[in-house]
Amino acid sequence: MRKKTGYADEPLKFGKRVKDFLPPPSELVRRGQTEQVTLELSRSSLDFFRKRARRGGVPFRRMLSGLIDAYARKHDSA
Repeated sequence: MRKKTGYADEPLKFGKRVKDFLPPPSELVRRGQTEQVTLELSRSSLDFFRKRARRGGVPFRRMLSGLIDAYARKHDSA
């Protein structure tokens, strides 16, 4: 068995709260005209999207593409 992690009883410090403007992972599955690119991601980010895509029954690459599209739309008008 794995050793349990012990946590200190100290107060947590949080910074400024940022409004979440991105849609939930389940809505990141739209399809449109695409172009293939190579992208390096951290293992933890990739695992997160693979799990969420599996839950939603969609390909994780399409979900990642939707996330990037949502980010671009949000900041394109700025």
